[in-house]
Amino acid sequence: MAARKGRRRTCGTGEPMEAESSDARTEGPAQVYLPGRGPPLREGEELVMDEEAYVLYHRAQTGAPCLSFDIVRDHLGDGRTELPLTLYLCAGTQAESAQSNRLMMLRMHNLHGTKPPPSEGSEEEEEEEEEERKPQLELAMVPHYGGINRVRVSWLGDEPVAAVWSEKGQVEVFALRRLLQVVHDPQALATFLRDEQAQVKPIFAFAGHMGEGFALDWSPRVSGRLLTGDCQKNIHLWTPVDGGSWHVDQRPFVGHTRSVEDLQWSPTEDTVFASCSADASIRIWDIRAAPGKACMLTTATAHDGDVNVISWSRREPFLLSGGDDGALKIWDLRQFKSGSPVATFKQHVAPVTSVEWHPQDSGVFAASGADNQITQWDLAVERDPEAGDAETDPALADLPQQLLFVHQGETDLKELHWHPQCPGVLVSTALSGFTVFRTISV
Repeated sequence: MAARKGRRRTCGTGEPMEAESSDARTEGPAQVYLPGRGPPLREGEELVMDEEAYVLYHRAQTGAPCLSFDIVRDHLGDGRTELPLTLYLCAGTQAESAQSNRLMMLRMHNLHGTKPPPSEGSEEEEEEEEEERKPQLELAMVPHYGGINRVRVSWLGDEPVAAVWSEKGQVEVFALRRLLQVVHDPQALATFLRDEQAQVKPIFAFAGHMGEGFALDWSPRVSGRLLTGDCQKNIHLWTPVDGGSWHVDQRPFVGHTRSVEDLQWSPTEDTVFASCSADASIRIWDIRAAPGKACMLTTATAHDGDVNVISWSRREPFLLSGGDDGALKIWDLRQFKSGSPVATFKQHVAPVTSVEWHPQDSGVFAASGADNQITQWDLAVERDPEAGDAETDPALADLPQQLLFVHQGETDLKELHWHPQCPGVLVSTALSGFTVFRTISV
């Protein structure tokens, strides 16, 4: 078995780890199930979650599904691992009716681990403890006409804001301070939902894209600087101006020939960003040049088909990409001109829908796919000579050594994010709802 010291490589799941039939105990041990590999489930077999593979695991529903969300950085401290956890999400719905959509602030708290502490009390005391361990969710929402394609949150000084790309072809910026306030006070939340939510409007809106889009990113280095990209192949730069507004350059960055799918600012340079497109390319730009001449580097055929998502490592000169071909590729920006990735992984058997580097561990990343898998990877993995018979398991024999964990159990996965302040905690959104989990592998 491939493993890094201190880590355990696991094929776990969220409903799922092992395939077990009604007579499995008499036929032999349960087997590891991997989607896209090996025989499909037989009649009477089902996937059973292995709770030992998780330190933390919770699910939440919000009514209409959310295509996109972002984690709101809070003031509870960095590097926190003590349970129970509290976290904040900003998300947007994709309801069937345009009038039924909402921009939402979620406060999820009292998130305990999968293993309750041993109890020596009475049955009544155990029931009370179980009740005290139930996760809690407060939800503040405001109406939004049109399905929300992507949400990204930033702090502008002391003011939290969300940039929202919607199917109506506009990018809007909403102030979040009031929503963050009311999710802490049940009475204030009730008052807000009754009297205030319909009055919340965006503080700024831009309709110059002339169509809808998905690509969106706040600069991590220059407060208020924003990039937006659309399905018409155009990218626009937003520059903050006094008074809480923005100047949006009407001249688009020119280079892509099809829809711009994702954007990422450099974590180390104020003026550099990356983009990926349905034209199969990844491009690196510098905004100091005129928009028509800003493209510095291009990999024309980064994937076999659309390049859906990218993530720029905060700690290494690496760019991670995922495409319709199901491949995950790592690009060393020092060798970007070569047009060849330094690593390619092919575990997903459907388009990759989201990728993100771990914010603290430079070699770890996660990906989600339309095959309903979330995978965790570690580039620093080494072969463990003490792994024993695990490596002879035919289900695991041909897996990449760097693959740490396969999470299943979600339906139509769309987006994932590592929590920047809670190491190892992943949050995902899917048609089946939100999932918050931490595995034993990271």
